[in-house]
Amino acid sequence: MIAIYPGSFDPITLGHLDIIQRGGKLFERVIVVVLPNPNKQPLFPIPKRVAQIRECTSHLTNIEVDSFSGLTVEYAKLKRAGVLLRGLRVLSDFEGELQMAHTNKMLWDGMETVFLATSNEYSFLSSSVVKEIAMFGGSVELFVPENVAVDIYAYINKYFKK
Repeated sequence: MIAIYPGSFDPITLGHLDIIQRGGKLFERVIVVVLPNPNKQPLFPIPKRVAQIRECTSHLTNIEVDSFSGLTVEYAKLKRAGVLLRGLRVLSDFEGELQMAHTNKMLWDGMETVFLATSNEYSFLSSSVVKEIAMFGGSVELFVPENVAVDIYAYINKYFKK
């Protein structure tokens, strides 16, 4: 069975990577799909995020990385993926994710959503938290893959250090 794990991944965090690795153990193939989020100002362009995720998942043989703009269920149909993989950190995540799961199911009856509880050590972690830490000069190495930390520091130094 093929699962897709959609998100903006701006940037990908160790929490995201944990869901990818665990999803890879549950499903024959997991496609990580980078989608634009019209409600957020991105740190990295989509091709850069795709490259970052490919680099930090290159050791995982059943993980693919792609990008798409449009409805997630349409992408799932294109890829013949019947499962949408989602991570849950806190109770407040559940409300929005459940609503989206029901919406996706209404849009396409062939779509099931599987929720994975985030591992305890990542339950507080979000891309927004990582960006905020970086913007204030904090260290992000504990929160993102090494290649992504390098990119974040390069971006901060280029655009915010004077």
